Amino acid sequence: MTFKRKATPVAVLAVAALALTACAQSDRDDSGSDTGSTSGSDGGTSTFTFGAAGAPKVMDPFYATDGETFRVTRQMFEGLVGIKAGSAEIEPELAEKWEPDASGTNWTFTLREGVKFHDGEPFNADAVCKNFERMFDQNPAGQVAAEYWSGTFGAFKAKAAESLYKGCEAKDEKTVVLSVTRPTSGFPVFLSLDSLSMQSPKAMDAGKANEVVAQGEGFIYPAYSKAGVGTGPYKLEKYDEANKTVSLVRNDDYWGEKAKNAKVVFKIIPDESTRRQELEAKSINGYDLPNPADWKGLETAGNKVEIRPAFNVFYLGLNPTKNAKLTDLKVRKAIYQAINRDELVKTQLPEGAKVATQMMPDTVSGYNKSLEAEKYDPAAAKAAIAAAGGLTLNFAYPSEVTRPYMPNPQKLYQAMAGDLEAAGIKVNVVTKPWNGGYLDGVDANAFDAFLLGWTGDYDSPHNFIGTFFGSLDANNFGLAKHSFGTKLAGDLAKADAIVDEAERTKAYEELNRQIQEEYLPALAISHSPPALVVGEDVEGVVPSPLTAEEFSGVTVGGK
Repeated sequence: MTFKRKATPVAVLAVAALALTACAQSDRDDSGSDTGSTSGSDGGTSTFTFGAAGAPKVMDPFYATDGETFRVTRQMFEGLVGIKAGSAEIEPELAEKWEPDASGTNWTFTLREGVKFHDGEPFNADAVCKNFERMFDQNPAGQVAAEYWSGTFGAFKAKAAESLYKGCEAKDEKTVVLSVTRPTSGFPVFLSLDSLSMQSPKAMDAGKANEVVAQGEGFIYPAYSKAGVGTGPYKLEKYDEANKTVSLVRNDDYWGEKAKNAKVVFKIIPDESTRRQELEAKSINGYDLPNPADWKGLETAGNKVEIRPAFNVFYLGLNPTKNAKLTDLKVRKAIYQAINRDELVKTQLPEGAKVATQMMPDTVSGYNKSLEAEKYDPAAAKAAIAAAGGLTLNFAYPSEVTRPYMPNPQKLYQAMAGDLEAAGIKVNVVTKPWNGGYLDGVDANAFDAFLLGWTGDYDSPHNFIGTFFGSLDANNFGLAKHSFGTKLAGDLAKADAIVDEAERTKAYEELNRQIQEEYLPALAISHSPPALVVGEDVEGVVPSPLTAEEFSGVTVGGK
């Protein structure tokens, strides 16, 4: 998943939003509401072909959960709130500005005028409310499939009393009020999520967008999900499943600056080495997550390795549900002391990676700058493990995967397992494919210890430590087995509900201190800057810390 931050105390929020809006409008659209200021003939003629690691799941972002789907839908859909290019900051998108009432629960959004969906239908306040009511009112299968709604607003209409979402009111064509049941640091920042993009109500009705049907462990999606209709700079031309390509064409009726290229093609190439070969052969113009070991060689060959700011955390999860000795803070700390993280970062992670001091990167509000990294101390670790009567860990790592925070799971695992064994810990090796038992195993508490990480969905501390430790039951760290579990989950909920930003930030800073010094339910290892690579004749790619690049500003060969 992926999110954000905003604000100052409530009274200042409106002023900040207004100032931000002025900047955003001048950057994105000189004309404000003129949708015909730039014709298709003024755009470039190039095609940008990107090597995708996997196929999109659906063309309706509301039911999407994976980066490969969002990479495609992001070019076609927009939300009320957008993301500033190259950062994790929010900015106006389909809403020009927004402000809360004194309670922080009723938010007035002023919409951009002159915007149309790809099918010609107008975007207005009524369309916004129809979108939110559509998302809120899901059948049982849709409630399971729509993971990002449940991860942000919580419950659906069937359990309305438990939902963060309260309602939507169209005041006039360009004014809409969204109401939530309580103030939260996540709203409105999580409206920047691709899953919460605005879609054509007419097209959704015609394609029966909500008629999701469960089948086995998956879903059958309705006709609409094959060709969703948004407001973005590109429209879907064709998803050719046989030839494994998705083709998008420029939306010449786009409300803002038109795309600088005529077409974007996503060529699905699962194997990373094959993607590199195709880039070298110039059959694609770029691809994501090149192996850090290849960065230098790619650049030497004339390509551009675009490094994203780190917005992630790589951690070692510990599960006292499987191993009772892990309820002992001294044992958990000994495991931390046993790992030579400085050497790990230097030898196993890409340039620019940092040793973590807490379970979030330093770009997120609530990061505690006073915390220092736990020092590598194998002697102290060995003594603590001996005093505990020894320790055996069923320690798992994933295969068949590369993650931004974990470029080579096996090598990272081997280095860490070696450090643990040197401290007197017996390690039983467990490995499973990422989507072939590993993630399910983590969720099922199958391992004593495991490697995992998180790339933020938006700039909010709740999206990091709240996601990890905010639920006593729905977590991977056996919080219910820890004496501090109930207090930690409760304190995180209280911090998220603080309206004043300065007070909220201070609360999260203290929670980060407690997590690292008093609780230690998981061991933060590092933060790594992932990359994407493009050919030497590609211009205009802006790397995003959220891996949320938009391709409308890209040209190939100057065309």
